[in-house]
Amino acid sequence: MNIPIYLDNNATTPMDPRVLEAMIPYFTQKFGNAASRNHHFGWVAEEGVDYAREQVAKLIGASEKEIIFTSGATESDNLAIKGVFEMYKEKGNHIITAVTEHKAVLDACKHVEKLGGRVTYLPVKEDGLIDLQLLEQSMSSDTILVSIMYGNNEIGVIQPIKEIAAIAHKYGALFMTDATQAVGKIPVDVNADGIDLLALSAHKMYGPKGVGALYVRRKGPRVKVTAQMDGGGHERGMRSGTLNVPGIVGLGKACEICMQDMESDNKRIIKLRDKLETALMLLEEAYINGSVEHRLPHVTNISFKHVEGEGLLMGFNKNIALSSGSACTSASLEPSYVL
Repeated sequence: MNIPIYLDNNATTPMDPRVLEAMIPYFTQKFGNAASRNHHFGWVAEEGVDYAREQVAKLIGASEKEIIFTSGATESDNLAIKGVFEMYKEKGNHIITAVTEHKAVLDACKHVEKLGGRVTYLPVKEDGLIDLQLLEQSMSSDTILVSIMYGNNEIGVIQPIKEIAAIAHKYGALFMTDATQAVGKIPVDVNADGIDLLALSAHKMYGPKGVGALYVRRKGPRVKVTAQMDGGGHERGMRSGTLNVPGIVGLGKACEICMQDMESDNKRIIKLRDKLETALMLLEEAYINGSVEHRLPHVTNISFKHVEGEGLLMGFNKNIALSSGSACTSASLEPSYVL
């Protein structure tokens, strides 16, 4: 049986064997509950979690005390947006985001609107970038959060994160970014970029599914979020529930590997991407969607005039695995809302 070529790594990535190797002991002899602090098995599990927290923090330039483990980026997005809205509602009720955000962000914002919040959905320019002037014009005294993704999951466009954060802070708002497609692929530094909250996921960078993290700034300013799950008060009260120790260890190992291999991987991937695009651009009326200058190295999004994405996929699906949009909307026949 011929295995198709896999080109859908923005949907998920295969687990790196080194990640799996790091995880296996925590399914067997190191099986303890990390919250059990009165015996050996709990201590060993907690040590694994603590080390993973350091690995994640190091990848994004944060402190380990600023990392909250979750079940993935969708939960992290929800915790950040809903948690900030509830915590800062006395200050204001206005959130700004973009129409090209991931569904996890857009739907969390719609939920906030049902609770009485006011959300501004910014359009993007033809190249997929935010209009910074329009962002500043949209800010108001009751704006509490600006949420713009770091790199788009469909077209790969990298937003001017530092500039967006600076505008948010100028008006006293927090800045949050879903960096699921950026972390581990390009250098991300929460302090240099002025990021207050950041969501990430393990399975987008050769780690396990079902685990992610939320970075929450502790200093300058100290950011607080209201927990969205009630229970035992795990993760400093921000995310209750027994920790997925094997998954967390896997996330930490994936972050460590990304730090080691990112530079060399990017050089190789950019060469492959450019070679593919050069060949495809020889076809009549083929177009690269989004900014070519400001984009993630591993993403290409191409349209062909008079050809529907679904039709192309039907011709490819036996030999090449790729997508015409995000994985969470792949069952829909509607065109990508990002495009």
